[in-house]
This record gives sequence, structure tokens and C-alpha cells, in this order.
Amino acid sequence: MITADRMAAVDANAAALGVPRKQLMESAGNAIAREVRTVADPGATVTLVCGRGNNGGDAFVAARFLSDYDVRVRLLGRPETIRTTIAKENWDALAAAEIDAEAVVDPVAEPNRLTLANADVVVDAMLGTGVSGPLREPERTVAKRITEAASSTASDATVIAVDVPSGVDADTGEVAAGPDGEHVAVAADRIVTFHDAKPGLEELRTDATVTVADIGIPTAAALFTGPGDLLGLDRDPESHKGDHGEVLVVGGGPYTGAPTLAARAALRAGADLVRVACPESVAREVQGFSENLIVHGFPGAILEPDHLDRIRDLAAGRDVVVFGPGLGDAEPTLSAVERFLEDYDGRAVVDADALQVVPDVETEATLVCTPHQGELRAMGGPSAENWRERAERVREFAAEIGHTLLVKGAYDVITDGEDLRVNRTGNPGMTVGGTGDVLAGAVGAVACTQRPLQAAAIGAYANGRAGDLVVEERGYGLVATDLIDRIPEAVRTDA
Repeated sequence: MITADRMAAVDANAAALGVPRKQLMESAGNAIAREVRTVADPGATVTLVCGRGNNGGDAFVAARFLSDYDVRVRLLGRPETIRTTIAKENWDALAAAEIDAEAVVDPVAEPNRLTLANADVVVDAMLGTGVSGPLREPERTVAKRITEAASSTASDATVIAVDVPSGVDADTGEVAAGPDGEHVAVAADRIVTFHDAKPGLEELRTDATVTVADIGIPTAAALFTGPGDLLGLDRDPESHKGDHGEVLVVGGGPYTGAPTLAARAALRAGADLVRVACPESVAREVQGFSENLIVHGFPGAILEPDHLDRIRDLAAGRDVVVFGPGLGDAEPTLSAVERFLEDYDGRAVVDADALQVVPDVETEATLVCTPHQGELRAMGGPSAENWRERAERVREFAAEIGHTLLVKGAYDVITDGEDLRVNRTGNPGMTVGGTGDVLAGAVGAVACTQRPLQAAAIGAYANGRAGDLVVEERGYGLVATDLIDRIPEAVRTDA
């Protein structure tokens, strides 16, 4: 199963791996044409109703593979508004091939421009997996007409939907009600979906035959992190302060740099506000590193159980707590970490010495743990030299402890016990101290808006990419603060 957001990420990752989107569209169109051939003999009338996105582009390609059929392609809207370059290229290819292709600008006002009555097969390629909510016009009216063509005794057309029937949410199977309260979606007889099944098709109560077509997306596009994973970071232009998260970093005492690195990285990775809770003995030094941080001191030189009321108050209302950078491993400190996690039910990133209490603590919190391989072994986790073998063992350990793991290494392994991702960004220059603190802060920021596994994957990718950008410019000899300055570039979705 693959969600719509994840499908978009995998598609973009495939392109980054050298598999052009145009090639994937060609394969998708071929799969649609094969489905048409299973339900209709050559010479049958096939009407492809197409939107202006890549879903429509897939159908444009299919039309070229159906030369032995009476094919009609109908575009809903003006050709110049086709949204992607590859879809527009395939629309133009229809004219060059002299295929019957027309733009229907307003099928609601001009119903005769879109004739479905005599079609043997109708292909619904109006909308794809990335669209949710009730159908708008003209798709709403056209969806009704496609369903009518399928149920009419005069035509009895077979309806084939591309990826998901238009009007159906690919993730939930829901058909949202429109302004009039009516639930409108295309009633498909057959569905051709790509790469993997969509959750919504399993939830959808339909007798439609579902075909999952392999269109050539490599396994690596789903396994390895890539630029597609950053797509979920796009921001709403109407965003307000706080919409992208508030992070509390709990750290410091024995060390002052670690919590500061994590906090500054969280800001650079997109958090709107970052607070640091640290012992008063180091609070002034931590504040001195950056005027952008909000620093809260608590009495003494280390975190102790007596400080937990203060920490809980600070954590209340924060989206994510990053626990561990620079805390040290004094017994009172580890006891405080354990007791905090026992009572906490929010999201937390756990790093450094705080990791060792995680396997034994009973908590309702949603944790992302970021150990290096030595810390993983100290947690009771597995070790293996080969990253593929290590990945499977880490997945089993994550399932055992019930938390998401991001195990740092030349190949970072990220898993929640079910899904698995591997990150290959980064370089040997990042063996310098502090890069793990930067990673913890970046993951904390992203976890404000993303699911834990995805936050860990994005954080690992961005942290490694930032290190790669530094080395490309300066060579080895980087320091952890160099990474912080490059994180904004590393998480750019247009980079």
C-alpha cells in the first residue's frame, strides 16, 4: 500500500535516480491501453476523458497505443492550461499522430461537446491520487455523465479509471459531499493504479476490478531517501506564527554546545519557535550562542527529578521535545529522563545519553530515537557490518521497543518497525563532534508537521545533504555549525 503523498515522493525520487517522469508516463499509458484491450476488441469506440495534470497525460499516451480502436480524446479545459511539461508534450503528440483530440472548455454549458452515449469504453483520467475533497465543476458534471453512460442500456459502456476514480480519496476511499450534500464520484468497472495499491481502493466499497501496474519505478526510489521526501515541507502562503511548530530542547549541564546546536538546527529546519531548558549553570552561555533562542534555566548544574514540574510546564503546548543533547549520564539525570517519558504522551526526539532509558520505559509518548551504532548496542539493539543486514535487524528491534529509530552511520537506517528507509547523504567529514546534535534538532523541527518516520527520513537526508554542500564548497575540516547554516538550502523543495 502507498499513500498519495508517498507516491508523489517516490515518483520524484525515481526521477532523481535517473528514471525520467516522461518514461514513467509512457509506461502508465501502456498499462491503460492494455486494460482497454482486456475489455474491448479492436474497432471499439474508446473515449478518454482527461484532466490537465499527469493523470490526463497518462491517458494521452494510452491513446497512441490504441491505434486499432476508434479513439477520441477529450481534454477538460484549454490546452495552454495543461499543468506539466510532459503532459503537454503528449497532448501535442496526439495532433502529430492525427488522433481525434479536442479540448472541451465548458462541458457544463456545452454538453454536446462531450458525447459519451455511443462509447464502448470510457477512460476516466480527470483527476489523480493527489486530489481530495468534493469534485468541482466541470469534473462533477462529467463524473455524473460517465456514470450514466455506464448504466445506460443504450450504451452500457465499460468505465476504466486511471489510478483512482475521480472523486474518490486515494488514501481513505471517501467520496466527499459537495455543496448540495451529494456524494459524486465516477463509478468505475475497472481501475488501473500504478506502482502499488492505494489504501482508498481497499476501503472503497466497489466491485471494480483493480489492476496494479508496474511502470518501472525502481525499488531504490522507495527505499532510499531523496528530494521527493521534501515535498511535504511546502508551506501554505497563509501560514501564521506557530503553524510550523514549537520545539523544546532539554539538554546541557555537562555540555553547553550540544543543546545549542540542536536548538539552532531546529530553527534552520523550519520550526517557528525553539526553547531550550537547561541548568542555570550554563543558561547564560547557551543564550550567548544565539539571540534567536528562548532559554529557560532550572536550578543546579544537571537535570534532576526535582526539575520535572518545570520541564513538564515548558513541554506543555510544545509540538516536540528534543531530549538528551549535552545532558550527560549522571544517575539523577537518567532517572529524570525516565520519569518524564513515563508521564509524557506527546512527540519527542531522544538522543545521546538519554537513549539508554528508552527500552525499559513504559510510555505513551511517540518517540524518534537517534542513536549511533554504539548507542544502539547500549540500548540492547543489534549490530552488523553490512547495512542491508543491519537494516532488517534494526527494523525488528524498532518493532520490539515500539518506537521509530534513526540509526546513524555511513548509511542511516530509519524504521518504525514496519516501513524502512535508508539515507545515503553525508560524508566522512561529518565524523566531527556535534553533527548528531544538529540531526536531532532538525528531526525535532520536521516532526512538528510530519509523521515520525517521515520526519526522521527528512532529517537524515537534510543533515547529510547539508554536510555534502559544505564539503563541496570547502572540502573536509567542517564543523557542526557549518551544517546549520546549510540546512535551509538542504531542505529546499526546488533544489
